[in-house]
Amino acid sequence: MRSLDIIVVLWVISVCHITTSTCDKLDREDAEFCSGGLKVTYPHLVIDKCAIIPKKFREKMTKEWGPPQVQLTGAKKKRKYTLMMVDPDAPSRMNPSLANWRHWVIVGIKGSGLVNGDIRGHELSAYQRPTPPRGTRLHRYQFLVFEQPDGQTPSLTPEEKSSLGNWDPQAFVQRFGLTGPVAALQFLTQNHKD
Repeated sequence: MRSLDIIVVLWVISVCHITTSTCDKLDREDAEFCSGGLKVTYPHLVIDKCAIIPKKFREKMTKEWGPPQVQLTGAKKKRKYTLMMVDPDAPSRMNPSLANWRHWVIVGIKGSGLVNGDIRGHELSAYQRPTPPRGTRLHRYQFLVFEQPDGQTPSLTPEEKSSLGNWDPQAFVQRFGLTGPVAALQFLTQNHKD
């Protein structure tokens, strides 16, 4: 085996760190999205790197599991943070006409809590489970953490509240002067029946 082949094999193994009987390979762009040391924990599933969710967990994620625990050990304890979860592939990656479907937004999370996985804050959008429609292949579910400036309390506009789809997270970030993302994590999953 050539050294380049060994590097590629090691890279694939590191991306597929979740225990599965088979390993789906992420493309380079999807694998490089993650940064900052963010960790998302569902029952029986810890995600701390960009990954494809194994088929055996997809139905539970869609139908049973509630919001995950989110932890950022590098958070500044005296700062406040905003967490958002979006699906940029709604309704599909080939036709993202509802891109950046808002799955979850919490603001005012204390850094001291985020370090320990306690993300209590003001929930602007309640957690929506990943529910990719049948036949739409893999969707990316992205978790982004931003540092809030002192004295700012981000909120959604009436237009943003009226729909979860076609949300513009960048406009939200700019409107409130959020810094970052200081950490980002994504997993890919598809409908459990596909």
